[in-house]
Amino acid sequence: MTTLVVGATGLVGFDICRQLAETGTHVRGLVRPTSDTNKRGELHRMGVELVDGDLKEPSSLARACSGAQTVVSTASSTLSRQAGDSIESVDRVGQLALVEAARAAGVQHFIFVSFRDNPTLQYPLTEAKRAVERAIKNSGMAYTILQASYFMEVWLSPALGFGPGNGNVRVYGGGDSPISWISFRDVARAAAAAVIEPAARNQLVEIGGPQALSPREVVRMFEAAGAGDIVVEHVPEAALAAQMAAATDSLQKSFAGLMLQYAGGDAIDPTNSTRLFPMQMTSVRDFITAQLVRA
Repeated sequence: MTTLVVGATGLVGFDICRQLAETGTHVRGLVRPTSDTNKRGELHRMGVELVDGDLKEPSSLARACSGAQTVVSTASSTLSRQAGDSIESVDRVGQLALVEAARAAGVQHFIFVSFRDNPTLQYPLTEAKRAVERAIKNSGMAYTILQASYFMEVWLSPALGFGPGNGNVRVYGGGDSPISWISFRDVARAAAAAVIEPAARNQLVEIGGPQALSPREVVRMFEAAGAGDIVVEHVPEAALAAQMAAATDSLQKSFAGLMLQYAGGDAIDPTNSTRLFPMQMTSVRDFITAQLVRA
């Protein structure tokens, strides 16, 4: 039984490959010839079968899907972007081509790592994700769609202005709306579990961390854990809305949309995800402790 992971060198995809390989699953990873050589080497050492391909090249997708029973797709142009990559070419057209290639190859189960839907807020990335979700549901394949909340390793990091170790953080909006911050590793664990969990088939699962906390609460937890006093910079929702309206690039528009969605909060009822994936999830407190140890 072969499981194809698309986005194998990415944040979530790499961890899915590792977890599946540890269970003895035959894992095939779709990687681009330009992918990080260290990541390729690590995947090879895990026992992952590497297949060169690109979501923008449909013929490579057909080869990658051939003989696979399950496809897990985590690929996106948002965190890693190469020449020719865009929301349209990768997250929409490329993913739709993958769904069709999987269907044509007789793949039985398609697992898609997506993010939460907010029908009142539309931008290129969310429109692409919803289009792919519809295509998967209509493909005839069994499916598992994981709509994840905000990754704490990304959104509570200096890369997005959240630097408690430096004594300052950027918060989008007023900071009072709870978010079900989740570790990308827990999303990877859920995706890996979905490969073998029959109850996860034909399910759209909203998945967040064990506790919904507002950004202000997270800041206070960092302070209480020993980070010291933290200065909070707020980016008003009106400024984010103006940024999204003015953006001419689909990625810039999407990041503004994601920030605006964060400002409105993203609390998730964990009942369904806990039933399907009964695992000990990383808490914000666990994340804070690890961050301060590294500092």
